[in-house]
Amino acid sequence: MPGVPPTRFVYLGPESTFAEQALLTIPAAERGIRTPARSVPEALESVRHGDADAALVPWENSIGGAVGVTFDELVDGEPLVITREVVIPVEFVLAARPSTTLAGIRSIAAHPQASTQCRAWLRAYLPDAIVVDVLSNGAAAAGASAGEYDAAICAPIAIQRFGLHQLADKISDHPDAATRFVLLSRPGPPPEPTGNDVTSLAVWISHDRVGALLAVLTELAVRGVNLTRIESRPTGERLGRYVFFLDCTGHVAEGRVGEALQGLRRICAAVRFLGSYPRAGLGGTPEQPVPPPPGLSDPDYADAAAWLGRLRRGELS
Repeated sequence: MPGVPPTRFVYLGPESTFAEQALLTIPAAERGIRTPARSVPEALESVRHGDADAALVPWENSIGGAVGVTFDELVDGEPLVITREVVIPVEFVLAARPSTTLAGIRSIAAHPQASTQCRAWLRAYLPDAIVVDVLSNGAAAAGASAGEYDAAICAPIAIQRFGLHQLADKISDHPDAATRFVLLSRPGPPPEPTGNDVTSLAVWISHDRVGALLAVLTELAVRGVNLTRIESRPTGERLGRYVFFLDCTGHVAEGRVGEALQGLRRICAAVRFLGSYPRAGLGGTPEQPVPPPPGLSDPDYADAAAWLGRLRRGELS
């Protein structure tokens, strides 16, 4: 029901991964029911079928880029909307059973993406250790805890859960790496504007129109709506057919963003609204929004609308 806070959360599992770590930053999720899903499609279908109120799934990574499966799942099936985003640092740790020392490590369990992002550290400090691929960061920690491996590369959340000891922290080759997660729910009224919001869209351009993508960007630019991200994904129809995912500053309740959406609706083959929600930042500190140019703020739009209303009523003063 609109306005009722979610209590049943599903997230991309398994447990003890960065996805669960991100979910636990949401107070309602920390208090609510949390269920891991085996895949992004499974998580989203749980929400669509009413088995969960909201799903937290990865949206993009600063190293690997967009999470294609999440994007693809949002343009098929019943619509879902983003209600908030969570950005967390990807800080891998090396963990082992309490009696283990760095010198005694011969085997390390790691998800392939994790070991790839820690390649330089492993080469420098554990060049002779064998890295064994496992299905997730959580599975790596579980394997080390059970004694199947000497150590694990995992998320910090796994240390206490599996009774491990941290041998080294921040071992990633990219110390500033971060992952952006989004919380998705069934359609309802978006959160109230905060003054520092993001609006996400999926747009299908008209392929029989010259300069169709430029026209899309113009609808935003002429209204001072700052485009912060654009990503294309193939539609699966045939070569050259793409759907474009846009992130822009502002909220659907704002005049300039609303007018931009109306413009996109007129010129695009299709538009899917993916949500307006507060901008998050790494460590809870959001980036400051880019202010609109003079004449393109919401008060400017309200003043212009009021002026037009007076003209239509014959009030020319």
